[in-house]
Amino acid sequence: MKAILLLIIIFSNNIIALDIDIKELKNKSPERVLYIGNSYLYYNDSLHNHVRRMLEETYTKEIDRSNYKMVTISGSRLSHHNIDYPLNHKNLGAKKPFELVILQGGSGETNTENERKKFSLKAKTMIDKIHKAGAEAALYMTHAYVEPHKDTDPQMIKNIKKMYISTANNNNVLVIPVGVAFENAYSKNPKIALHKEYDGSHPSLLGTYLAACVVFSSITHQSPLKLEYNYFDKIEDENVRFLQRVAHETVEDFYNIKL
Repeated sequence: MKAILLLIIIFSNNIIALDIDIKELKNKSPERVLYIGNSYLYYNDSLHNHVRRMLEETYTKEIDRSNYKMVTISGSRLSHHNIDYPLNHKNLGAKKPFELVILQGGSGETNTENERKKFSLKAKTMIDKIHKAGAEAALYMTHAYVEPHKDTDPQMIKNIKKMYISTANNNNVLVIPVGVAFENAYSKNPKIALHKEYDGSHPSLLGTYLAACVVFSSITHQSPLKLEYNYFDKIEDENVRFLQRVAHETVEDFYNIKL
């Protein structure tokens, strides 16, 4: 039964990969990166810090933190952000313009067709401005709710995939499959805790680590299996290897590439 389930997961991800227009960044080693989103990013010492440490390990040098930034608003949707202000790097104390801007929408933006349309329109406006500023853009696909969240729904991840992939394709940008990785991890190990147990929405430390591995691998097209980073020994080796493997397989299947 487990083997059949795994085949179904892999097959479904390969179908998704065929529908993805952009599978890689032009610059696979960006150092000047801006993240825009909400608490899904800033929980657990902030996703951008974890990704930066992974990149530094790979680059074998430190990244200038003045040009590696995150702007978040609690509970925000894309429409709550004024992209003009942070996109001007000087407003954030950055020394140079950003090379990559990663956009993360609100979890509730997938709830209805009308909300999904609003997300897509706002994303287009933001992406156009990002490209005009000379940077690449990417969409961070959020994960679905799990119990005990009152809005837990198996359909949610399907809506998330459709919204992020279609929006990315319509704007010729990369979509980072964090939501798919969460789905795959739970399918392989239903007992792993990727969400905060009290709300079923926000990521746990393990969830943030998995997301960071997916972001790292999606940006660089390098396998997270090579990473030694384990958040200063706060994540057990067994969990590190499992989450790295899930991220590795998710990125390979989603983009239909070999890491």
